[in-house]
Amino acid sequence: MRKHNPWLLPDAVTQVLPPAARELDLLGRTLMDLFWSWGYDAIDPPLIEYLESLLTGTGRHLDLETFKITDQLSGRLMGIRADITPQAARIDAQVLDGEGPRRLCYLGPVLHTRPEAHGGSRCPLQIGAELFGDAGLGSDLEAMSLMLEMLLRAGVDDLHLDLGHVGIYRALVREARLAAQDEQRLFHLLQRKAMPELRLFLDAHPMPREVAGWLWALPDLNGPPEVMARARAALAAAGPGVAAALAELATLAGHIAGRYPAVTVHLDLSELRGYDYHTGVVFAAFQPGRGQDLARGGRYDHVGEIFGRARPATGFSADLHVLHAAGSASAGVQTGAIWAPVAGEDEALEVAVTALRHQGERVVRALGEDNALPDGLNIDRRLNRQDGQWRLEAWNP
Repeated sequence: MRKHNPWLLPDAVTQVLPPAARELDLLGRTLMDLFWSWGYDAIDPPLIEYLESLLTGTGRHLDLETFKITDQLSGRLMGIRADITPQAARIDAQVLDGEGPRRLCYLGPVLHTRPEAHGGSRCPLQIGAELFGDAGLGSDLEAMSLMLEMLLRAGVDDLHLDLGHVGIYRALVREARLAAQDEQRLFHLLQRKAMPELRLFLDAHPMPREVAGWLWALPDLNGPPEVMARARAALAAAGPGVAAALAELATLAGHIAGRYPAVTVHLDLSELRGYDYHTGVVFAAFQPGRGQDLARGGRYDHVGEIFGRARPATGFSADLHVLHAAGSASAGVQTGAIWAPVAGEDEALEVAVTALRHQGERVVRALGEDNALPDGLNIDRRLNRQDGQWRLEAWNP
């Protein structure tokens, strides 16, 4: 029997070491500065809250993903957040004043009871932005555009954007008048695009024939923006709600194609990611060769209703670890360091060290007369005294 190693990390729990941790930190600052330049204010909600707050409204679907503990002070159940979005909704509805649109952004750790995908992490570093208080299509376009800007700033190339609209499925399901458990079954069949099983399901459940035909058509209505013509033809009689949703998708796809011609836009009418809380357009960004999405978002109106203030909302989020792995923004991060003698009474040396650090250089001081070099700092230059002055010179110790 193998001896247990107490220092092993739990499954799907990761740690970041130098120099990647430095790169991750700089990337996070760069992206938060990007959000700020678009008018988004940063928030820093607590890592832990009472369970009712975390799993209320948009957070209900997170129940199985949330670690739960008992508060030793109050005896109440608390949860370690699995998503920052519900916290942002609570802050907008309960804490901040004003009725106009509000833009919030965040960067912080979350914890999941299980990884979202094979090989994924249970401790993502979530970054995202939320726009509250506006129900117009312009808000959806801004959220999608900012998400793409975030990915481009992270150095991600060959981007593919998937667009869907849960309003189409919601409208069709209302017409089908299915029981709750049957609706869930249908939802999973559409997500898997399991056509033989879907055919059996539609044949076995009584519903108007035209409704069954619309539901059967959904999985096939995916592809480049040109698929919209087929979608309008197939769902022409499905009602004004479906027609409005198709018009929204067409408008958004057109704007994104015009603004970001290098991004491949893909429509998928059976894409129902986040169906249990999204109310309108949903979107996700992918990179060929990566099975997991890089970022995702969508509209979730009335998110603050459970907190006492109904507000339309749209936004997106991503795992900064994933962005760091997929992008090239860290390629230019400086990794070299400068070696300087031990601190002493040489005022000129202290001035030189301080000036270099103010310029953004990494200066490492000797700690004693033995000049022992630290490990892992990639020291490639040193301060050397020449002709009475301290000068930088290349060094390969």
